[in-house]
Amino acid sequence: MTGLRREFQTYKTWDKDNNFHPWDAFDKAGDDKPDRTFSEYAEGIYVFDELGNKVIDGPGGMWCMQLGYGNGEIADAMAAQVRKMAYCSPFSEATSVSAQFAHEIARRAPGDLNRVHFTTGGSTAVDSAIRFIHFRNNLLGKPTKKKIISRVAAYHGGTYLTASLSGKPSEKAWLDTDKYLCHFLPDVTPYRRPEHQSMEDFLKEKVADLENAILDLGPDNVAVFVAEPVLGSGGVIVPPAGYHRLCLEICRKYDVLYLSDEVVTGFGRLGHWFASEEVFGIVPDIITCAKGMTSGFAPMGAAIFSDRLFKDLEGEVSQGAYFTSGFTYSGHPVCAAAGLKNIEIFERDGVLEHTRRVIPHFQKRLAEMLDLPIIADVRGMGLMGAIECSLTRDGKSSPDIDATIGAVIDARCQDLGLMVRPYGNMAIFSPPLIITEAQIDDLFDLLTQGVKEATEELLRQGLELEPVQG
Repeated sequence: MTGLRREFQTYKTWDKDNNFHPWDAFDKAGDDKPDRTFSEYAEGIYVFDELGNKVIDGPGGMWCMQLGYGNGEIADAMAAQVRKMAYCSPFSEATSVSAQFAHEIARRAPGDLNRVHFTTGGSTAVDSAIRFIHFRNNLLGKPTKKKIISRVAAYHGGTYLTASLSGKPSEKAWLDTDKYLCHFLPDVTPYRRPEHQSMEDFLKEKVADLENAILDLGPDNVAVFVAEPVLGSGGVIVPPAGYHRLCLEICRKYDVLYLSDEVVTGFGRLGHWFASEEVFGIVPDIITCAKGMTSGFAPMGAAIFSDRLFKDLEGEVSQGAYFTSGFTYSGHPVCAAAGLKNIEIFERDGVLEHTRRVIPHFQKRLAEMLDLPIIADVRGMGLMGAIECSLTRDGKSSPDIDATIGAVIDARCQDLGLMVRPYGNMAIFSPPLIITEAQIDDLFDLLTQGVKEATEELLRQGLELEPVQG
């Protein structure tokens, strides 16, 4: 065993014994627990493991590495801020760098969304937004207007509150969540609609889901509808055209706020600073963002509020009231410096324009994946994509088989030089925005080969393949 291998074997032991990871599996422990791959170096769209193996980062970190890895300008901006002012208490002081970052975000947000509340990430941004909505309704004399409506397959975070309003069943099996505040609408995935239902009728049904829920719960009890423009973590689910605009109209009809969770879609993922207005034609009451706002170089999130929500609180109604919510690291100056440099690079280098140029090629290559017999559906928008696989023609494999498909595709792609994000019978990808058309071809060529090899492996395991195509 070489010295490097011995060194990393020690690290792997420490990782098993001492590092309690998010989403850690508990069915194996100690020596039976599988080794994790160590990512030790990265540059551009590529990540290198402890043995020097190079892979394309298909998920873009976790939807966050917009500018790719190794950007020296962001590193230098963070280092300069560390030397100048490494920390400032957000409860009693301010810094010019966080004030400037808030201003630059507000300039790019749609409509009158000008009030930026910094948090530590996407989960705490959504959590803080909900807490503000409840705070506001308390001040306005609406103490019962607290319920939150979300969707099946939505993901909004990992705090107790945001996990409660996330709709991915697989992540609720072993953890407690709130059952009083949160209400879930049925699945909005077009692929899962009944075989003979038109997209127009499906759209009407999904909008009616929202109105019926508000009426059932009582408009005086419903505070907010929380919606991802594209449901990312749940499988890159793109609702039917017009869905968000019609849902916003329903919310306005019943005095329900509309929170657009742009933690994934914000900062360029769909080719614009924010997708709500530019792509979906709506100006929500609140936008939450994180991930791409620093291109993953520092942990930061934000809830961006409409001026209208603050105007309602002017005068006597808020006398003596404090919004007693925030975090030690809210508006952290080093993170704000990373975010400011991120915006500067986006604009100087035309990153949004580049993204819009390569999106058609990315989506074309994604659509071609349907030619593979194991793939039942492809979904995507912008630089977001997912393939959904099934061994049966009707696309309704058992959960056990679905889990097998995802794990096998993930392993085969990793061996070939591509990282994907497996989720059940799906593979999800959202590469850095700096990806070129040639690199997009590399990504999909490797994904195609990975799916083919996974299919062969499943057949060798004795599973019957009834092609879902043709």
